[in-house]
Amino acid sequence: MNDSTITNVVFGHVLPLAEMSVAQIAALPVAQLQETHTNLLTLQSAIKGVLERFHAALDQRYAEQATAARQANGRDFGVCHLDDGPLRITVDVPKRVAWDQVQLAEIAHRITASGDKVSDYIDIEYSVSESRFNAWPATLKESFAKARTVKSGKASYRLALVKENQQ
Repeated sequence: MNDSTITNVVFGHVLPLAEMSVAQIAALPVAQLQETHTNLLTLQSAIKGVLERFHAALDQRYAEQATAARQANGRDFGVCHLDDGPLRITVDVPKRVAWDQVQLAEIAHRITASGDKVSDYIDIEYSVSESRFNAWPATLKESFAKARTVKSGKASYRLALVKENQQ
C-alpha cells in the first residue's frame, strides 16, 4: 500500500465513518460495509508497519542517549527525558519480569516442607488447558466442572461479498 492509497482510504472512508453513529454504520449497504471493513483492516496493517518502522527509527536515534541517561541515575528501566533541540523526548522502558515456573514450584515445595504457607510468598493461579480438559473422561470432567467458568471472548468479523446467483 502506498501513501496515496493510505490517504484515499483515510479521507475517503475513515473520516466520514468517524462522524457516524454505530447505528448509521450498521445501516450501511452491505457492499459499502464490506469495502469499508476491508479498507480499515488494510489501513490498520499499513499503519502498524509504518509505526513499527517509526519506533525503530526513534530507537536508532535516541536509545543510546536514553540508556546513558537512565544509567547515570542508576537505573536500567523506567522513564527518562531527552532534549533534541526544541523537541522533548520521553522514553519509557518498562520492567518486564518473568519467573521460571519449575524453579518456583521447587521453592514452593521447600516452603511447604518447612511448615510455612506458600501463599505468604508466592501468588499461585491454577488453570487447566481447554484441550486437556476436553480430552478427559466425563467422570474427571465432573469433578472439575464447578471450578470452571466459560466466558465468551470478543467477536471478530470477516466480510466478503458473494454473488447472489452462485450455486
